[in-house]
Formats: sequence, structure tokens, C-alpha cells
Amino acid sequence: FPTTLDALEERAGASGLWPLMTAYLGIRSRVFDDFLTGAARDGVRQIVILASGLDTRPFRLEWPAGVRCFELDQPLVLDFKLAVLEERGAAASCAHTPVRADLREDWASALEEAGFDATLPTAWLAEGLLPYLPPEADEQLFKEVDRLSASGSRLAVEHVSAVEEMAGDALVRDGGAALGIDLPSLLPDGSKRSPRDQLASLGWRYDECSVLESARRLGRPLESAPRLMEHMFHAFAQRP
Repeated sequence: FPTTLDALEERAGASGLWPLMTAYLGIRSRVFDDFLTGAARDGVRQIVILASGLDTRPFRLEWPAGVRCFELDQPLVLDFKLAVLEERGAAASCAHTPVRADLREDWASALEEAGFDATLPTAWLAEGLLPYLPPEADEQLFKEVDRLSASGSRLAVEHVSAVEEMAGDALVRDGGAALGIDLPSLLPDGSKRSPRDQLASLGWRYDECSVLESARRLGRPLESAPRLMEHMFHAFAQRP
């Protein structure tokens, strides 16, 4: 994988995937930044970021006093990220608790052992995660989030309504190949129930908007977005 921006742009720019990714990821980050900081302003003091990857929200966002942010991911991911942040002298702006766990395993126990309090309202985020989970892990994730959520908890997710179409899209296939990544191979087989159906069956109130609508609301319309993005959504739910 290219290690410099110039090399990355040279390899991926021609496919069109890199410019689209950079535009979209900025939009997605802002949408979910606003979700989390809005929940905190409303009094939610417990944040959980599922599969946080290289996200730095505990460090780069301004949090009200008393917020505690748990971020879950596999040990190698968190260890790498935290080493880089420590080397740079970064300081979290909230109480920060990394939880080294694989979401395909018993991540809920690891979260509770790290000090998560299921009696408190929680703001949950699953960003860039659901498309990669197999159906059984997808269902289990929502069930565990529901089990651990007190009244007033909130959840934001990014989801794709046509994963098979995404896997076969030429932009995804060719753009990934330009980066040396077989992107379709990362997407699981099997059909899933939509987040709307899963959360409604658990008693959550649900709303969603398309990625294209999110872009328009932020004044960053994706004019040249491929048809693929019509199947991508930002979704929000609340437990009464």
C-alpha cells in the first residue's frame, strides 16, 4: 500500500475512487461528529465507538466535562494508534478507555470489564462497520447494543442497502485493484435484515437519510457520485 499521499493519489486517482473517498469520508466524519457531540450536549456522558480503527474522536473533538469514551477494536489496531498518538503528545479531551476486543467475539463482556455502565444512557457509533459483518455478527451486534442500552440511549450507523451490488461495482473493484486491495473480498456473503427492521423489532425509534442527502445538508453535494452511493445511508436510532 502506498505510504505517501502523492503515491496514493497517483495509483488511485485515475480510477476515480480516491477523490470520491476523500470527499465522502469528510462528509461521513462530520455527520457522526455532530451525532456524538450533540448527544453529549444533551447530557449523554457515555460514548462507545465500535470498530474505531484509526479514529481520533476522543482526542480531536471538544467534549463536555464528565464524558467517558470507550473505543473498541482489535489489539493490533488500538496499540498502533495509541503508540502514534503518545509519540505525538496527543491528549484525550475526555476520559478515554480503549477496549481491545474483536466484534465477532464476546466484545460486550470486555466492554463491561473495562467499566462500561449499562444503567447510563449511551451514544453508540458503528461507522464503516456494518457492510463488513456477516449476517450473524450483524444481528448479534444489534442485540448486544440493545441489551447494554439504558433508556435514552442513541445509536448511529452507516449501512449499505445493496452490498452485493457494491461488491460488483466497477469503481469499487477497479479502484481497489489500483491500491492493491481486493475490496469485494472484504464483503461477506449472505443476506441481512436492514438496521431499520432489526432496531424496530427491538423497540428503537429509527430514522435515516441517504449519503447524498447528508452531503447536500452540509453544502458538499457529491455531484459526480456514482449510482452506487444511492444505496448508502446514515441511520440514527434512539431507545425510548
